[in-house]
Amino acid sequence: MSMNTPTYGVTPPISLANPTPKDNELNDLLIKELKLRGSFESEAATRKRVKVLNTLQKLTETFVYNVSRSKNMSEAMARDAGGKLFTFGSYRLGVYGPSSDIDALVVFPRYITREDFFTEFEKLLRERPELEEINSVREAFVPIIKLEFDGISIDLIFAKLDIPRIPKDLTLTDKNLLKNIDEKDLRALNGTRVTDEILNLVPKPTVFKHALRFIKMWAQQRAIYANVYGFPGGVAWAMLVARICQLYPNAVSSYIVEKFFQIYSQWSWPQPVLLKQIEDGPLQVRVWNPKLYSLDRQHRMPVITPAYPSMCATHNITASTQKIILDEFQRGTTIMHGILDGTKNWLDLLQRHDFFHRYKFYLCVVAATKSTYEEHLKYSGMFESKLRLLVQKLEMVPGVELAHPYVKSFENGYYCDSEDQVLNLINTYGTLKGEELASLLKSSKEKSESSNNTTNQQDNNASTNINGDNENLNQGNTNSDTTNDAKIEVNLTKLYIGLKLSLQKEGEKTLDIQHPCAEFFNICKSWPEYEVGKHFVQIKNVKLYDLLNDVYVEGETRPKKTVKRKRLVAKDDSKKKAKSVEANGTA
Repeated sequence: MSMNTPTYGVTPPISLANPTPKDNELNDLLIKELKLRGSFESEAATRKRVKVLNTLQKLTETFVYNVSRSKNMSEAMARDAGGKLFTFGSYRLGVYGPSSDIDALVVFPRYITREDFFTEFEKLLRERPELEEINSVREAFVPIIKLEFDGISIDLIFAKLDIPRIPKDLTLTDKNLLKNIDEKDLRALNGTRVTDEILNLVPKPTVFKHALRFIKMWAQQRAIYANVYGFPGGVAWAMLVARICQLYPNAVSSYIVEKFFQIYSQWSWPQPVLLKQIEDGPLQVRVWNPKLYSLDRQHRMPVITPAYPSMCATHNITASTQKIILDEFQRGTTIMHGILDGTKNWLDLLQRHDFFHRYKFYLCVVAATKSTYEEHLKYSGMFESKLRLLVQKLEMVPGVELAHPYVKSFENGYYCDSEDQVLNLINTYGTLKGEELASLLKSSKEKSESSNNTTNQQDNNASTNINGDNENLNQGNTNSDTTNDAKIEVNLTKLYIGLKLSLQKEGEKTLDIQHPCAEFFNICKSWPEYEVGKHFVQIKNVKLYDLLNDVYVEGETRPKKTVKRKRLVAKDDSKKKAKSVEANGTA
């Protein structure tokens, strides 16, 4: 290795070899596949994003000026106070597509408060004609304003630094900028700092970006892309790809993808994936260290952020999701062998997941709010963030081999005529009977994150309904908010967990999951804003052939029940019973 060759990462590269003609050919095909699938945005659409960001930067400066003047600062000082917009996530990494949102951070001087941000800055946003939708979530782990602005989805977070003004050329690389700020500000700053570090730690940014685009698309197609549900999120996938780029600094993107599957299918987990050595800093804050902290030792597939203070980006991974991820790495390795010998292509690697074909039993986990969609968003956000806790509790039940959470929610809103209809809808939502009832109701707004192609079903639903709000179902709030000519608005979210069972013990015929379900109900009900009669949580056992049509995308063939021919019952079989999931709740 030449003395002038820069090195990246915590170990020397595995190979400095340049790409072969075969590598270049596969790389051209990979980029062609990305283009065919609409991974890249048009230049006009990108210019529109830049225009929107420039508008938000001007609003930021106006906001700081207005607040500064209201706090008796001079005209000159208020004009000079600054305020700066930073981007992070997929937009900053350069791997965004036509439907991608923009993650943005606004940084303010020390005297601007979070309350100012959620009142005065939001007021400025609401005055803009480009604003289409806005939702503030002050109580989030990282407080956020979500908005649709001129057709672009933007997640806007806030941080203030302990400095009197924000210069236009400010960067966030200096660790001393993190002094004297609270934890929420620190978490907000972390996104931009991590993204910038990743870009600085890869040898060839264009190679990294194309490889990451492909891996992100693959992870989404295989339904293993969602930090909140126990899978790697966008930052984690970016760091995993970046590490492979460090090990093969002269490779093209197709070769990076090949080695991605080969290396991570053989990785010695829980050995961490690091892009640089973990650094100390000026703060009295916790830095990831499994030697010191028992919680860090429990991380199954640690991928560590490079910016101080280093954290584990994959701490949500459970025993079940780890197995699913490793199986997907192995599948990727097998298909890559086929791509290399010409029997497979990139399309095979990007084949859609089979989650709603794979298991005999599913749990349909439902959150409902008898109020507006905006009110429901607060509850459903908390609800979704707790699903992995239910997964972990299910993993501990004897007979549960795997508890596989699906990575997307399904949402609907309806107007009901009476309290009885509200309760009937909530009780049956996620079942064939509920689908039939919903088809008769007026939708309050189409909000599904998945393809909702619901049709009426005439079959009877044989699923078990475990009702977490049984004691409250007949105590509806007659004073609830009403819309649409005094009708009652109900918004619902459903999530799915696939169960792989292993009931092998003698006499073991059923699976009792009442205890983990009851614990999950209690977790949801302990939310500080939970209101009896307004918020509901339920878990329903649904068999494969009773899944609703809305979980299948257009053109996807739903599994069909095969009719088995009757046979004579042998003496040894006469005492056998079918295995089933049973939860001792209210049906």
